[in-house]
Amino acid sequence: MNYTEGQDKDSKNQNMAGSVILSPDLKFIRDIKRLGGETVKKCYQCATCSGICPLSSENSPFPRKEMIMTQLGMKNELFRDSDIWYCHNCNDCSKLCPRGARPGDILGALRAKFIMENSVPRFLGKIVTNPSYTLFAFFIPAFLLFAILVSLGHLSIPDGKIVYSRLFPVESIDLFFSSFVAISLIMYIISLRRFWLRLRKEDNPQTERFGKALIQAVAEFLLHRKFSKCDVNSDRKNGHLMVFYGFVGLFITTSWVAFYYWFFHINTPISLGDPLKWVANTSALLLIIGTLILIANRLKDKNVNSRSSSFDWTFAIIVLLIGLTGLSTEIVRLINITDLAYPLYFIHLLFVFYIIVYFPYSKLAHFGYRLLAITFHKMAGTDVT
Repeated sequence: MNYTEGQDKDSKNQNMAGSVILSPDLKFIRDIKRLGGETVKKCYQCATCSGICPLSSENSPFPRKEMIMTQLGMKNELFRDSDIWYCHNCNDCSKLCPRGARPGDILGALRAKFIMENSVPRFLGKIVTNPSYTLFAFFIPAFLLFAILVSLGHLSIPDGKIVYSRLFPVESIDLFFSSFVAISLIMYIISLRRFWLRLRKEDNPQTERFGKALIQAVAEFLLHRKFSKCDVNSDRKNGHLMVFYGFVGLFITTSWVAFYYWFFHINTPISLGDPLKWVANTSALLLIIGTLILIANRLKDKNVNSRSSSFDWTFAIIVLLIGLTGLSTEIVRLINITDLAYPLYFIHLLFVFYIIVYFPYSKLAHFGYRLLAITFHKMAGTDVT
């Protein structure tokens, strides 16, 4: 076996005798350990994980093959492996692993590494996936929002009734966020296309099945059906559904507010009796409760031979904070605490920026990758139901 440092080409090479020489990427292995997969070397290929995982099949021993590929530093092969996006960290495999190798954590680290390296531009992937750069990630929107305040001359807290658009006019804030979201969406589409081309390079399923497969994948995705197959942390399905539909509801709310303003000239604050507020507050509560369920499960995971990476923790905490600060801005406005309301609103906008502008580089990125992976398997007829 030939070991190389930081190899960037395929790890399989044929020598003159026809035998296979494996050249592990040692930097890749160290990166996986740093991202939460430090137990990968404990795996001794007993196949317990594949035997217990409901997503494993006879022809694809998941996640056993991913464990040995990671041990061997087979980066390129793993980055063409759609199976790593099937796993949702139910931790059945981690609980029953006799060596404490925590396969669920390894797969989580692989996804984080993939998001980092497949990002466009890559430096943003490194900033968002590395918790050490979290403060810098927040500095970017803080600087930009402060620049807007300077340009508007809004450097003091407005007097009188609390109306957040007096600090950031709707036109300014809509242009700010819509511009960055559009750029992020373009970058995300490029990243997803890269992923899809990798999958098609590995195998070439019938393209005429794409439409039907995508519809089936979306239905499965919306219902989180595969979560029901997990035993150890089956309640994570409820947490994930709450967070998912909390985000969906908040997206609808944001679009609804824009529709009110641009078409009917209705400005915020919106009346509590308006259906928009019902959707907004319900969505915020779903986000908060769902995140608390997921955090509780992560704390419980330490009792099942598993732990969450700092990448996971950072995202979970930020999601919780965006829900809490969103509700808090409404509460302090209603009880008219002016000196607290506007600074809190500014902080809330930082979390909003992090979630919606950095989404191609955060945990949210897995939505698109997972959807394409499921679609690919359904096209190829290899989906495990």
